[in-house]
Amino acid sequence: MTDSTLFTPPKVWTWSKSNGGRFANINRPVSGSTHDAELPRGKHPMQLYSLGTPNGQKVTIMLEELLALGHSGAEYDAWLIRIHEGQQFGSGFVAANPNSKIPALLDYSDSQPTRVFESGAILLHLAEKFGAFMPLDPTLRAECMSWLFWQMGSAPYLGGGFGHFYAYAPIKIEYAIDRFAMEVKRQLDVLNCRLAESCFIAGDDYTVADMAIWPWYGAMSKGLLYEGGEFLQVQEYTHVIRWADEIAQRPAVARGRMVNRVNGPLEQQLHERHDASDFETQTQDKLQQKPIGNDLGR
Repeated sequence: MTDSTLFTPPKVWTWSKSNGGRFANINRPVSGSTHDAELPRGKHPMQLYSLGTPNGQKVTIMLEELLALGHSGAEYDAWLIRIHEGQQFGSGFVAANPNSKIPALLDYSDSQPTRVFESGAILLHLAEKFGAFMPLDPTLRAECMSWLFWQMGSAPYLGGGFGHFYAYAPIKIEYAIDRFAMEVKRQLDVLNCRLAESCFIAGDDYTVADMAIWPWYGAMSKGLLYEGGEFLQVQEYTHVIRWADEIAQRPAVARGRMVNRVNGPLEQQLHERHDASDFETQTQDKLQQKPIGNDLGR
């Protein structure tokens, strides 16, 4: 590979707001809030502030699975955070997550509210709180935790690496695309080998490891991310596809995938979730059918 536009890094990096790319308007090299904005609070113990990206879906799937098991304490309000508009830099959100990334959870079920940020931490918090979707056997628990943290370390190569340079970067850089395509295919092969010998990621039972990995790698195996399915030849990973299809059939997963979603078919977009009935009445297709002035209490 040759490149006639080689870049030589300067001695000191400086921030250029005009560097382009899909996320250039919200990326910045400093932390903290940019404006005052209090977070809303609903009536349920769990207050979630998120967006229906793969990272956001992990938590809403977990909450819906807990509710399906009968854990009423997992009832939640899900508030939409529009990251492309910079809402994650509001003062209230930064107080909930100093890293300004979705999802963020405020748990009001105890005397003092507990903030939990980073999707893996939220999954662990909920699994331990409700005693669900985490094996009790020490060996099986270690396997589950290993795969959960595998996802945390691996997904940035899929999203921020392959996804960014293949789909979002203002220019196509062969080296970067090749580098991350190779790594994503290696990761899919890791999962494919695992799922050839195991029903679910951590063993025979469905766990938080599946909830963490499925939104990213299940979607990738079905060609639903970055329009990169053909490029990566994802149909080769037959065991991942089998697993992805099986999890997609779970009703709680279907519901969790809808929450805070702002793209795709309108009937699959539930921008905010405050009650179980919202899946039937508050999706975007239903709201567009309502006459003006109806349901003013919501």
